[in-house]
Amino acid sequence: MKKSMTTRPKVPQTNGCQPKHDRAEHGFHFPHLHFIFPLLLLLLLLFIFPALEPSIITRTASIMKQRRVILIALPSLVLFLFFFFYILFNIRVKSLLLASSNNHSITLTKTPHTETKFSILIGILTRPDNYDRRHFLRLVYGIQSSSIAEIDVKFVFCNLTKPEQRVLIALEILRFNDIIILDCIENMNNGKTYAYFSSLPHILPRHYDYVMKADDDVFIRLEPLSLSLKPLPWQDLYYGFVIPCNSMNPFADYMSGMGFLLSWDLVEWIGKSEIPANDTVGPEDKMVGKWFKMGNKAKNRFSNKPAMYDYPGTNGRCSHELIPETVAVHRLKRWDQWLNVLEFFNVTKQLNNSKLYHV
Repeated sequence: MKKSMTTRPKVPQTNGCQPKHDRAEHGFHFPHLHFIFPLLLLLLLLFIFPALEPSIITRTASIMKQRRVILIALPSLVLFLFFFFYILFNIRVKSLLLASSNNHSITLTKTPHTETKFSILIGILTRPDNYDRRHFLRLVYGIQSSSIAEIDVKFVFCNLTKPEQRVLIALEILRFNDIIILDCIENMNNGKTYAYFSSLPHILPRHYDYVMKADDDVFIRLEPLSLSLKPLPWQDLYYGFVIPCNSMNPFADYMSGMGFLLSWDLVEWIGKSEIPANDTVGPEDKMVGKWFKMGNKAKNRFSNKPAMYDYPGTNGRCSHELIPETVAVHRLKRWDQWLNVLEFFNVTKQLNNSKLYHV
């Protein structure tokens, strides 16, 4: 559901360009110089000769008059030289630009998080039969965007098991193209999260800078999420809400399953390493933390408290009141809880007045 739906860290590397031109080829070769030298000679005659008097041209000219002519001609000569080098400089620059555009030999190194948008895939783990929840979440995320990140939101579940699922979910795919069906049996703590992360490098048509796993009872605010990632490393990153709830140390244990995010290199590692492949059964969020500890991975960690939390009153110390700087609110099990959250953040503020409706 790409923001497409209808819709550092490693500190960002410095932008740079690496021209691959050979200096012998482009260093002092100026096209059309054979037109310039006659022009320069003409300008020289026009500048200097009007200043010469007949008496100076003859061998009997006095030294004083020669000096006078030199003084008269000198400003014109300086001006002439200035324009001469100005013309050469412009020809030099234009020839380099023309050659690079023709040969594609200047390589620009793009810099994540500065001049180019970085990319995030948010995979919402749900179940095939949760049609209403998916349609609702499409509305919630379809009206959001980020100014600094390209964000795709997709729904993730295991193999289909009912005939009606094959028809109804096929319609969803045709209309929204925002579903990933994993080759697994639907479960919560029996390898679904491992199947999700380990499959992505093989099934996606592109890679993302970050991949997030989220529950379908969490409300994520996309702009605050992307802004919180901007100053963070984009490799070996493990981001989320650290457990235990009262800890502010991101290395204390693991990130809550409400929604945690990994840099792409960690996603690839999960798909290749035998450590997670041999240890997939157990509480999925806790297992991810265990993998990284055993593999000495995820050295860059960030626990985004208090911006990520459980809905007020639902989970002890993991809960607190709604706050403006929220990135994610978890445990939205009832429609009245969703309503309170959506009203608090005024998600429909962009609705314009119209004669077509009265809201």
